[in-house]
Amino acid sequence: MSQLQTIEAIEKRLWSAADLLRANSGLASNEYFMPVMGLIFLRHAYSRYLAVKPQIEAGLPKRGGVPKALTKEDFSQQGAIFLRPEAQFDHLVSLPDSADRAAAIVTAMEGIEEDYVALKGVLPKAEYQKIANDDLGELLRKLNPEELRTANGDIFGRIYEYFLTQFADQGAHDGGEFFTPISIVQMIANLIEPERGSVLDPACGSGGMFVQSANLVERNHGDPTKALTFYGMEKNATTIKLAQMNLAVHGLQGNIAEAISYYSDPHELLGKADYVMANPPFNVDEVDAEKVRNDPRLPFGLPGVNQAGKVSNGNYLWISYFHSYLSARGRAGFVMSSQASSAGRDEAKVRQELVETGDVDVMVAIRGNFFYTRTVPCELWFFDKAKAQAHRDHVLMLDARNVYRKVTRKIYDFSPEQLANLTSIVWLYRGQQCRFLALVREHLQSSIQAALASRAPLREAHAALAAWANLLRSPLQEGEALTAQVALDEALAQFNLDVVAFSNQTNAATSGIPEGTDNNALHEAAAKLAPLADASRDLIKAVDHLYKLAGHAMDACNGEANKRDLNRQRKAADEARRAAVDALKPVRYFHRQALWLQERFPEAELRDVPGLVKRVSRAEIEANDWSLTPGRYVGVAPEEVDEDFDFEAALRDIHVELTGLNEEAVALAAKIARNFEELGA
Repeated sequence: MSQLQTIEAIEKRLWSAADLLRANSGLASNEYFMPVMGLIFLRHAYSRYLAVKPQIEAGLPKRGGVPKALTKEDFSQQGAIFLRPEAQFDHLVSLPDSADRAAAIVTAMEGIEEDYVALKGVLPKAEYQKIANDDLGELLRKLNPEELRTANGDIFGRIYEYFLTQFADQGAHDGGEFFTPISIVQMIANLIEPERGSVLDPACGSGGMFVQSANLVERNHGDPTKALTFYGMEKNATTIKLAQMNLAVHGLQGNIAEAISYYSDPHELLGKADYVMANPPFNVDEVDAEKVRNDPRLPFGLPGVNQAGKVSNGNYLWISYFHSYLSARGRAGFVMSSQASSAGRDEAKVRQELVETGDVDVMVAIRGNFFYTRTVPCELWFFDKAKAQAHRDHVLMLDARNVYRKVTRKIYDFSPEQLANLTSIVWLYRGQQCRFLALVREHLQSSIQAALASRAPLREAHAALAAWANLLRSPLQEGEALTAQVALDEALAQFNLDVVAFSNQTNAATSGIPEGTDNNALHEAAAKLAPLADASRDLIKAVDHLYKLAGHAMDACNGEANKRDLNRQRKAADEARRAAVDALKPVRYFHRQALWLQERFPEAELRDVPGLVKRVSRAEIEANDWSLTPGRYVGVAPEEVDEDFDFEAALRDIHVELTGLNEEAVALAAKIARNFEELGA
C-alpha cells in the first residue's frame, strides 16, 4: 500500500475519532486536532522506536554479559526518539478502564519533554483532562491501526493538514500551505542534494522539508543531526509546535521562529543559507508594500504595487527572498504557482534580472492533483549560485506533467522509480553520467531480482489451482461440466510448461549485471531481458485466465462436489493467484523503467526530448518574454500507445470513482442538513 493510500485509510479513522470528540468531549471544534495529534505523535514515535531498537540493541557494548542501557543518543543517531516505558503507545492502549488515562498520557508527554528540552511546553497535555476516560480509551484504540504502525514519510504533516482542512479553524491556514506532498519534497531534496550546512524554510509549516532533507542524508549514509542545521519561520504558534513534534519524531531538532516572513528575517541568514527549501503560500495580495520596499532581501525591487498600497502578488517576494538567502555556493528548490513563471509587467522585470544572474538552474512543471487541497498544477524552481560555468547561460526545462501514477481517485504522485528517472535527467544535465548509468543498471537488476522472487509464488499458484481442479474432477462429469473440466486441465498443463520456461529464462539471467557496466552493455542487457519481461506479462494473463476457467468449471458442477471444500480451495487459489500476480508485475515494471531512460537518452547524454526536457539558452528565454514555463519550450510529446491497457481495471476504476462521488454527495447532504439545524432552520 502506498503512503497516500495508507493516509486515506488513516483519515477514515480520524474522521470517526473527530465524531467521538465532537459528541463527547468538552473541546471546541477548532481544538479537536491537538489532542489527536499528540497521540499520533506518540504512535508514530513508538513505531520509529520499535523499528530501530533491534539494530541499536545489537550494537550495544556489553559488560559482564549485560548490554549497556539504551539512551536517547542511541535513538537520535537512528532518526528516532527514546521513549520511556510509560510513553510507549502499547502501554497506553493496554491501560484498563480503571486507570486514569488522561494522567497516564500527561505523564508520557512530561517524560518526553524532560528527555528532549526542545519539546518543553510543546506537547499537548491539559486537553486530555477534557475527555472522558472511556472516550480516551476508544480514541487510543482508533489511533492504533496497522496503517499507523507501519506508516513512514511525512505522514505527520499530512495528517495535520487533514485536521486543519476538516475540523479546525480554516483561518489558521491558507489553502493547505502546510503540507507538501512527499513526491514533490523528495524531488526538491533530490535536485538540491543537501549534504552539509544550513537548511532554511521560511514557510516551514509542519517541517516536511526538513524531514526529507534528513532522509536524503541518511540514504547517503550520513548523520543529519551532525550534517544539517535547520532554520524555519512560521507565523502560526500552533503550527510551530507541530513542526517541532514532527522533527522530534524523526530524531531531529530545528530552530523555528514565530515570524511573518514577508516582514522579518529572525535568523539573519541573508546571503548565508546553504540550502533553501519551501512551499510558500501562492498569490498572496495583502503584503504592505511600504513595509518591504527597502528590504535588503529584494535586490531586484518590488514586483508591483496596487492602488491599495499592497504588493500585487507575493510570489516574487518569495522568489527574491529565496535567492537572497543563498550563500555564494547555495542551492534553492521551492514550489511556486504556475502563473509565476510567465507573469508579466513588473514581475517579468524581476524574472529577467533573476535569469540574468545565471543562478536559475532547473524548472520543473508538475501536473495538477498532486496536492491534497489544491487541484491546480504547479512548478518547481531551482537556483544554484555555484552551478557550472557551462550552464550559467542556460536553464534546464523539465516538463514532468506526463509522468505520474494515479494513487487514488483524486491524488497523483511519482513512484520512487519515476522520481529517480526524473532526477537522473538532471544528473545528465550536470554531467553525472555515471549516476545515470548506475540507475539504469539498478532498474535492470531489480527486474532480475523480481523474476527470481516470483518463481516460488508461481509454483504455489500452480499447486493451488491444480488442487482446486482436482477437487472439481469427477468420473460422473458430463456435458458442460466435462467440457469446462477439460479446458481447465489443458490450461493447467500449458501453465505448468510456461512456468518452467519462465524459470529457465530467469536462471539464465542470474549472473546479473556488474557494477560499472557501460552504456552499450546496458543496452544489450536490456534487450536480453526483454523476453523475460514479456513472459512475466503473459504469465499474469495466464494465471488470471486459469482462475476464471476454474471458476467456470466450479459453476458447472451443479452441486456434484463438496461446496465447503471447494470454496475453501477457491479462496486459497485466489490468494495464491494474487500473490503470483503481485510478484510478477515488478519484473516488467522495472525493465520498462530502464527502457524509459534508454529510449529517451540512448547515448546516456542529455538531449532534447519533445514533451519532456530541453536545455534552453538565455537568448531563447529572452525571445519568449523571459518566460520560465517548461511547456513553452519542450513542445508536445508524441502520443504513446498503452499496450498494457486493462479494460476491466479501467471499468473498476470508473466504478470506484462513481462510488466515491456518491459517498461524497451523501456526506455533503448530511453536512448541509447539520448547518441548517445549527441555523435553526
